[in-house]
Amino acid sequence: MGNLAEAYRSAVEARLIAELSALEYPIVSIASAAENRQSYLMRPDLGRRMGLGAMAALAPHSTDHDVVFVITGGLSARAVQMHAAPVLAGVLPALRAQGWRIAPLVVARQGRVAIGDAVANALNADCVVVLLGERPGLSAPDSMGAYLTWQPGPDTTDADRNCISNIRPEGLGTADAAFKIAHLLRAMRARRLSGVRLKDDSDPLLLDGR
Repeated sequence: MGNLAEAYRSAVEARLIAELSALEYPIVSIASAAENRQSYLMRPDLGRRMGLGAMAALAPHSTDHDVVFVITGGLSARAVQMHAAPVLAGVLPALRAQGWRIAPLVVARQGRVAIGDAVANALNADCVVVLLGERPGLSAPDSMGAYLTWQPGPDTTDADRNCISNIRPEGLGTADAAFKIAHLLRAMRARRLSGVRLKDDSDPLLLDGR
């Protein structure tokens, strides 16, 4: 059963990478230090760290960037497969039009939110956005979350992150999620901070039709 589950997750990741390829951005695939699903679930710390070979895969792209997007299945690979590409299709062109230096998209196997901190440091990126599947049952089986952090480091905590949750058709739609992510990123760069000190004031803008 374990081998079948791992094979299924590998197939889901392959489909995700294929869908992301349509965005015409470079993609780097890495793994966390959690070698399998059991270690991912039992040792959350392993999912927060990059695994063997990750640094070597990222090294060719370690020039200065304004933002890196990290995509990982989290606790619901289905959510990321369904919603990551549409969200990125909305946010990437908006940032690129404003001159943002966007790092290659990073697909992280068995990753947790904090793996984005290590990726951002490896790629010299000021901001990191981690897209991952939320816990099934927390809101819905196909709900994706986005976690945004300004200049993460070893002392970064959850209080230093902004979270956009419940991204799905019945919750926050992908177009609105893309708008909120781009809006927060601009605010992060302007104020040079993120987390509880940075208020998300994008909802009135959404209601006003942007």
